[in-house]
Amino acid sequence: MDNDSGEPMDFEVSEKMQTILGMVNEFVESDVIPLEGEMLHGDQATLEQAITEKQRRVRQMDLWAPNHPVEVGGLGLTMLEHGLMTEALGRSPLGHLVFGCQAPDAGNVEILHKYGTDEQRERFLRPLVEGEIRSCFSMTEPENPGSNPVMMSTTARKDGDDYVINGHKWFTSAADGAAFAVVMAVTDPEAPPYSRASMILVPTDTPGFELIRNVSVMGHAGSGYGTHGEVSYQQCRVPRANLLGGEGDGFVIAQDRLGPGRIHHCMRWLGIARRSFELMCDRANERAIRPGGETLASRQVIQHWVAETAAEISSARLMTLNAAWMIDKVGPKAARDEISAIKFTVANVMLTAVDRAIQVHGALGVTDDTILAYWYRHERAARIYDGADEVHKTSLGRRLLERRASGRSTQLGVAVG
Repeated sequence: MDNDSGEPMDFEVSEKMQTILGMVNEFVESDVIPLEGEMLHGDQATLEQAITEKQRRVRQMDLWAPNHPVEVGGLGLTMLEHGLMTEALGRSPLGHLVFGCQAPDAGNVEILHKYGTDEQRERFLRPLVEGEIRSCFSMTEPENPGSNPVMMSTTARKDGDDYVINGHKWFTSAADGAAFAVVMAVTDPEAPPYSRASMILVPTDTPGFELIRNVSVMGHAGSGYGTHGEVSYQQCRVPRANLLGGEGDGFVIAQDRLGPGRIHHCMRWLGIARRSFELMCDRANERAIRPGGETLASRQVIQHWVAETAAEISSARLMTLNAAWMIDKVGPKAARDEISAIKFTVANVMLTAVDRAIQVHGALGVTDDTILAYWYRHERAARIYDGADEVHKTSLGRRLLERRASGRSTQLGVAVG
């Protein structure tokens, strides 16, 4: 297929990348998925010990932190390759953690690599990539809409060579156990809306930084990786040298982080959808409903769910791979329509796949004897974070209507030259 610029769309990856993906898929199946029982029912210390051992083996395979840039020890993947790697790791909630590229650390690595000073890279980036420390991302505020990052109450006031930060954040992902936070705060309230805020690196042992709690989500708060912290900044003083990028660049850096980050989310969701689909098929084939061996798989409604889910996953996957390919070719800004489209499409495909799989499992599906109930709890937020479905639909619909009114192309998935 050709795009409007005449360049063929090509989702093929190199033979080397195919080999790497094969190794990753095999390791996730044999070594990562078996840890889920410990995650759901076991002791946290035992789980952490097991994860550390798996991480050691990943390092021996030279696959540690594969999604990071080459300069910091990663594989330097294209966005398309990055998406495929994320899909493979997304088949287990522990996949990215075992391979050293879990959120929000992965996104923080990207912006530190791009915007950090030499000193910041040495102090924060190097140990983060090595897995010696963890980080958190502190942007969302309970008093303001998370889908509009220009509305922000947290401030960073200059005082000599320091910033003094005051504010209230929540859904500061992975704050529990993090060594530092990337904080978005208003540094110039008089500047134009998109230039008011900056990003500042705040070590979590700084006086004035307080983790109030891990927010309970669907009845689970947890600890450590995967939590969402409520954080208070009260007269929290850090050197102005901790400014990431330029003053007023907070919105630009956030968009830099969140745009391609939606590819990561969508491909991870596709990994979840694919695993849920496999569990649904296995259960349908195994669950006897009558004496003599007749199974759920013999029922037309199950066959329809299987057919529909397979088609929906395939469609959503092609949309996402195409958006990743476009980012590689024309950049995230030119691909923003495709990014918006996959954000709400893939989230719903994933949630439907999980829901159908639970239904096919019956009572077993709502227990923690499978991974499905975990995903049902933790992934419902996919339709909310990084821009609610309704926000993406509204902005995409408005842009398409404007383009049609001015006689421009409204076709999605086309990298116009």
